[in-house]
Parts: sequence; structure tokens; C-alpha cells
Amino acid sequence: MLKINIVAIGDIKEQYLKEGLSEYLKRISRFADIKILEIKEHNPSSTNPNDISIALQKDAVEIKKKIKGYPICLDITGKSLDSVEFSNYLDKLSLKTSEITIIIGASNGLSEELKSQCKDKISFSKMTFPHQLMRLILLEQIYRAFTIVNNISYHK
Repeated sequence: MLKINIVAIGDIKEQYLKEGLSEYLKRISRFADIKILEIKEHNPSSTNPNDISIALQKDAVEIKKKIKGYPICLDITGKSLDSVEFSNYLDKLSLKTSEITIIIGASNGLSEELKSQCKDKISFSKMTFPHQLMRLILLEQIYRAFTIVNNISYHK
């Protein structure tokens, strides 16, 4: 069974998101061992690029401690996949490795150094999403991917 770690910055405060995450974690658990690992966000003290860079580096230090297996980051510059392509990607990946870590950045993204250490970069959209909502979107797509691969009615 594939192990999936999702490293996310910050915690979830909204109840509706907590409920959605819980539901998809439960659904995915029949296909994979999945965990969400939260780290505290290092907020920059200003919008100064140097302050943002320092905060991203601090985030990267904490994120690196959580990475196990094959690291993948979600990044706007990453490869765009539709749901079927994403399901094929996860299926092929499960043949190469037993554990993956998917990293969701905070509002300022991820450091370039951390992104360069990821084996793959995936973009869910050119749009910007709140990182709390991105967790739910990611879990839904992971669940959808497993239903596609296992020929379970859900995808359409």
C-alpha cells in the first residue's frame, strides 16, 4: 500500500474544511496510508522580498524534516495534469516507490532551493488558492485518482 504524506503549512481553522478533509482521508484510507503533516508558518515581517525569502527558508528547514520517500511539490510552474493523467502518474509512481511526500506551500509559496530538491512539480492551476483549501482539493484529486485506477464509479 502506497504511503502518502502531505506536508502543509499552517493549521485548518474552518470547520467545513476540517469535515471535508476528514471525509477524504477516510475515503483514501482504503487505497493508501495517508497522513497530513502540519508545520508552523514562518510569516515574513513585511512584504520586503528579503523578509519573504527568510520566511521561506525557515519553512523549508521544517518541511525537509518531514519529507519521506519521493518528494513532490505543488507549484504554479509545475506540470499541469488532468484527473486521468494524475491518476496514471500516481499509479506509475506507486510502482517505483512505496512512499511519497506532497508539499503544499504557504501564501508565499516554497523556496527555490526546496523546489529544486523535489523530484516533480505539479500545478493544479495557474490560479492561486488558499493553502487550506488546496489541501481539500488535493485530497479530492487523490481520491479521484484511486477511483479511476481501480475503475470505481466516481470520476464522472
